[in-house]
Amino acid sequence: MSNYENATKTVKNKARNTEKIPYVRDLKELLVAVDTAWGDKPFYHYKENGEIKILTRHQLRVCVDELGTAFSTFGIMGSNIAVIGEANPFYMAGYFAAANGGGAAVPLDKELDDEALSGFATIAKVKAIVYTPSFNKRMPALSSLMSDVDYFIPISPDPQYMPNERFISLEEVRRIGREAMENGDNSFTDYKVDPEKMACLIFTSGTTGTSKGVMLSHKNLSTSANACIDVVHFDENSTFVSVLPMNHSYEVTTEHLALNMLGASTYLNDSIKNALRNFQSFKPNSLILVPLFAETIHKRIWKEIRQKKMEKKVRFAMKLSLALRKVGIDISAKLFKDIHKALGGNVTNIICGGAALSPEITRDFNAWGIVLQEGYGITECSPLVAVNRYGKVKPGSVGTAVPGCEVKIDAAENETTGEILVRGDNVMMGYYNNPEATAEVMTEDGWFRTGDLGYIDRDGFIFITGRKKNLIILSNGKNIFPEELEEHLSHEEVVCESVVVGRANADGNIAITAVIYPNPELTEGLTPEEIQEKVKEAVVNTNKRLPTFKHIQTFDVRDNEFEKTTTKKIKRFLVK
Repeated sequence: MSNYENATKTVKNKARNTEKIPYVRDLKELLVAVDTAWGDKPFYHYKENGEIKILTRHQLRVCVDELGTAFSTFGIMGSNIAVIGEANPFYMAGYFAAANGGGAAVPLDKELDDEALSGFATIAKVKAIVYTPSFNKRMPALSSLMSDVDYFIPISPDPQYMPNERFISLEEVRRIGREAMENGDNSFTDYKVDPEKMACLIFTSGTTGTSKGVMLSHKNLSTSANACIDVVHFDENSTFVSVLPMNHSYEVTTEHLALNMLGASTYLNDSIKNALRNFQSFKPNSLILVPLFAETIHKRIWKEIRQKKMEKKVRFAMKLSLALRKVGIDISAKLFKDIHKALGGNVTNIICGGAALSPEITRDFNAWGIVLQEGYGITECSPLVAVNRYGKVKPGSVGTAVPGCEVKIDAAENETTGEILVRGDNVMMGYYNNPEATAEVMTEDGWFRTGDLGYIDRDGFIFITGRKKNLIILSNGKNIFPEELEEHLSHEEVVCESVVVGRANADGNIAITAVIYPNPELTEGLTPEEIQEKVKEAVVNTNKRLPTFKHIQTFDVRDNEFEKTTTKKIKRFLVK
């Protein structure tokens, strides 16, 4: 067995108390289990009209039962119901009410335009939409494009934006459901959920013509939530600040299903621009992030260190901290007090997934006394596939496969790198009304083709090298993983963002090309020619660290950031 690069002494994951946290088979069983175990314990902390409020697990379950019963009264129980907007506890109430009555929740991306939103609602045959306050003003116009949607349900209504009888407030829907239950209507609460039935329909990024609807069953989501609890080091004392978009499967499975079951509590971040401020005020001890967020924090920390001319001192302290921890002495919180303070002062553990993460960031956070565990998931796998375990972190790896999930590499003969394949109860039912697309990604024996390329080392740790569709094949047959070159470029201070592509040159050969958005703080006031020269220097420095066949041959400089998804992934397909 190889040695792991541990940030802390090896720690076994806490044993799961199955009496307190049983393995669940569906989302209704999940809500009952958490109400039984942690009913009076606050789950959500959130801001409403400038005031911090809380919602307990029992209150969430009551709300779900009222909504679900009202849906039965309306004749739409068992239908697909959309949820859309910013972080809000009643967003999840709508999600659960849809899924637990035999229908499916359809989380829609709040960044989409009206045409795309109405298109997805039509494709999914949505019968109601539960939406947060940011959509109050927009929804009346949207409703005119959605003639088949029967009910528009604002969580916090504004009377001037409720133009007709199709609009009914969440509180009124709850009242209708509550009265029906008091009069003996048990149609929703007694409904027996089929674990194999679709619970959620998630549209992948793209237009209505290119996007695919991922069908996730109760079994899929429960399997991932169960696995999450088995591999993380969190418990009922863990506190979080939720910063990811609520339409994302990573956010729902980890923050809203698994943490709910664990008895942990989370503050729903009201705005991405307020995230660091909310870390300071809520003082979480754990975080679930995407790489761009971790990278931004990492860059900001090092920028302040360099401005104070303390880099040499900090790097010495990092070595000292790691050396002391090997003999059981941990003084990282004292040595790096200011770094911890930037995250609220209590953070000791971060789970990061959703895209590639630089091993340097993992090592630095771990040296500062904050264990950063990179994981790997994909929407079609609900989404959890692998994660580094607490106390066994390999920087650069996404960890080992989670329980209930098999991973293998489909590699050519005599090769170790190939496409990552996944099999297990976490793998989707298929793509909605698209058997052809489903057949393209599923093998006959049930393996899902992720489209990601990577390898598995002798310890079972998975390393991702890139996306199959992004692979650049040179004229000489050499394979280039653009993500690897982008990782090298990210170490250059002047490079803020980059995308590496293959472009045909005048000779018809493929040239490795870097499209770069330079760091605006370092290039402010410079002429285009001066910026071009600085970027050229960064490319030259990068090439010095690469074998000749991987050298970046040409580059373009962008004036603005790359367009991104709501989970802060660059939309590579827009870069040609």
